Amino acid sequence: MSNQSLSIAITGAGGVGVISCGELLLQAWAREGGRGLLRKAYGPQIRGGESAALLKLTDKERYTAASHYDLVVALDWDNFSRFEDEIRLSEKSWVLCEEGAAIPDTVAALQPNILSLPLEETAAAAHAEGRVNMLVLGLLGELLGLPVESLCELAGEKLSRKAETFREAAVSSIRQGVEMRPACHVNVPDRGETGAWYLSGNQAAGLGALEMGIRFVAAYPITPASDVLEWMAGGLESVGGELVQAEDELAAINMAIGAAFGGVPAFTATSGPGLALMSESVGLAVASETPVTILNVMRGGPSTGIPTKSEQSDLNIALYGLHGDAPHLVLAPLDIADCVFTTGWAVNLAQQLQTPAIVLSDQFIGQSTAAVSEPRRWQPIELAAEVATEPADYLRYRMMANGVSTLAAPGDANRRFTADGLEHNEKGTPSAKHSDHQQQLQKREQKLLQAEYGDDWAKRGGDGCIALLCFGSSSAAVAESADLLAERGLGARVIALRLLAPLQAGALASALEGASDVVVVEQNHGAQLFHYLRGQMDFEQSVHSYSEAGPVPLNAEKIADFVAEVSGK
Repeated sequence: MSNQSLSIAITGAGGVGVISCGELLLQAWAREGGRGLLRKAYGPQIRGGESAALLKLTDKERYTAASHYDLVVALDWDNFSRFEDEIRLSEKSWVLCEEGAAIPDTVAALQPNILSLPLEETAAAAHAEGRVNMLVLGLLGELLGLPVESLCELAGEKLSRKAETFREAAVSSIRQGVEMRPACHVNVPDRGETGAWYLSGNQAAGLGALEMGIRFVAAYPITPASDVLEWMAGGLESVGGELVQAEDELAAINMAIGAAFGGVPAFTATSGPGLALMSESVGLAVASETPVTILNVMRGGPSTGIPTKSEQSDLNIALYGLHGDAPHLVLAPLDIADCVFTTGWAVNLAQQLQTPAIVLSDQFIGQSTAAVSEPRRWQPIELAAEVATEPADYLRYRMMANGVSTLAAPGDANRRFTADGLEHNEKGTPSAKHSDHQQQLQKREQKLLQAEYGDDWAKRGGDGCIALLCFGSSSAAVAESADLLAERGLGARVIALRLLAPLQAGALASALEGASDVVVVEQNHGAQLFHYLRGQMDFEQSVHSYSEAGPVPLNAEKIADFVAEVSGK
């Protein structure tokens, strides 16, 4: 057990309030200046089945999943076996469970400290409608030293739409849980002096999009992207925007493209199956040079796959899924807070470069909630597009030095042009001429390659002869593995890519200077990032692949062991 972190798992059947208990606990912890991560694990069932709130409370901001759990509260054991790969116990772990419940053999074999408590009986004694999840909230809040009034206030806010008796039962259960004071011993991390932001990756992505001017969203619900749409609906209303629930993903992307063509910054969110359906229309946005931003919250595939768990396996379709030569932007936020920055950056780039931008988040980032410092925002950079001085001179696809033509919207005075999926000339008139095709292909490519992206193409840190390359949610586990390697006397630098396409090959090569080995780390089975990088540039170093499929989050210790092995140290 570490003095810097405390990992807690609350498990039970779906619908009994396990997730609510975890959310309220982290929210109360954040109020008191704490930092931490809540990961939600559940099966594909609408109700019932397995459910777990997985918390990692820290004295500083970290976004990795816990490698083991210091404290497990099992509201029941019926579905616990489904979490055996994710909730790892040891003889140092504490397990709190219902009195008289049969302990699974797999748990007993690990010889944790088991404490049986009359949870249901105590909740019933607290109130006629007492809830065990609220009892556990009070119990855990007391262990963490959180003010009971804060717990009660937060529970009241969450249950504000419920009947008064329901809220009374929750408060009574919390207060009774505080009084239980179980005889287990955990090390509670230090808290900061100020409160923290409390948000999920999906909320952060929505915030970044709204702050950069998105005013129209069209989407079709899909796990794990649906909650970004639910959150944005209220945000859009407050700024005069609009969200439309489309009948399917094809309609959603076409609505977004239509809005963008009309001059309204537009956005959609989906997951792998939805992105596949959108691919033809995204090609239309490339050809017509219409700015639109697509958030893809990756999950386990193929097909329906594992919709409630995380995987970084949509990289190939994001990079290569469009037909024809269709250059576009692909970006990936590195953690929950970074979703604000990277999504905002993607929106700005799409608008300024007049092209679609795909943002690759994933279930781990999107549906996890964190207590973080105020997120960094993207500061817009204006890319100058030359404006025609005379109406008659207006050419929508005029060849420009930077490839970015003047963009007019329907209704602009004396600006008439054609735009569709057919190849065209500078005016927008459909053309099958070889020269027009070559000219426009070059234009669409060069505006992306010539753009100045600055230093935010990647987050870089550390130093050493080993370079660890990654993207998205893998970056936290990779950074932690670099710390572990440093403890072993092996220095490692971490390069976490935000801008995946166009790849900043020159900047990456410079960042790798002096390294002897490169290890590409990612969470998918096919080593998609590894093969993409090998196809885009020539490495002077020995390049190794560490690729592991989901749904269990990447483990920093396993990564460190692999790096040490391939480096021969």
